[in-house]
Amino acid sequence: MHDATTVYVVVVIFLATLIRSTIGFGEALIAVPLLALRIPISVAAPLAVAVSVCVAALIVAQDWRQIEVRSAGWLVASSLFGIPLGLRLLTTASDTLVKLILGLVIAAFAVYSLFAKTQLHLREDHRAWLLGAGFCSGVLGGAYGMNGPPLAIYGALRRWSPQQFRATLQGYFLVASVAGLIGYAVVGLWRSEVTRYFVLCVPGVCVGVVVGRLLNRRLGGAGFFRIVYVGLIAIGVALVTQAFVK
Repeated sequence: MHDATTVYVVVVIFLATLIRSTIGFGEALIAVPLLALRIPISVAAPLAVAVSVCVAALIVAQDWRQIEVRSAGWLVASSLFGIPLGLRLLTTASDTLVKLILGLVIAAFAVYSLFAKTQLHLREDHRAWLLGAGFCSGVLGGAYGMNGPPLAIYGALRRWSPQQFRATLQGYFLVASVAGLIGYAVVGLWRSEVTRYFVLCVPGVCVGVVVGRLLNRRLGGAGFFRIVYVGLIAIGVALVTQAFVK
């Protein structure tokens, strides 16, 4: 019989996986913040990244034909230049100010996209938007482990289908998460406790990926992007809240 904490961790990881598999991102709102309520952050963070690798690998294996390979490649490459700035912001800049600005910008874009009568639409890859999204993703990932919002914004501007959106983001996350996992191992944060939780979570992760794929395929373009924008608003609000609540 597993203790209550283990059951809690498995349930949180399942819910985070279901969200990630359905819309392609958003698990950052669920996984680490909720896990940190019951287990040390030094365990929660590497566990979340390990699960991210697993989820991304499963989705890429299922739907690799849906990946916008060129876009994903440029996003990954440009994010590498943003990660050092994100790490520097984490160590030197005002945490409150950075989260406040990022939260307001993300939420404002999502609100505009939900309610504006005319919306910006990139009919093909736009190099400046592509590199900017990747760079900002690297900054957010380096500072807060939250790569998703800039990628989601770019995918929404390109009007990728729900399947392309989900798969392309996972192509990015697979590379980014593997790099993060190597980093945690190098600094000694991969411990037996992380391994134990990860092994116990794998069955739920597999179920979450399968169910999320089914839900993703039931979503139409307009309805799907409404969910994406609501998710971005939630992330923006969470960042603004974190800026004021210590």
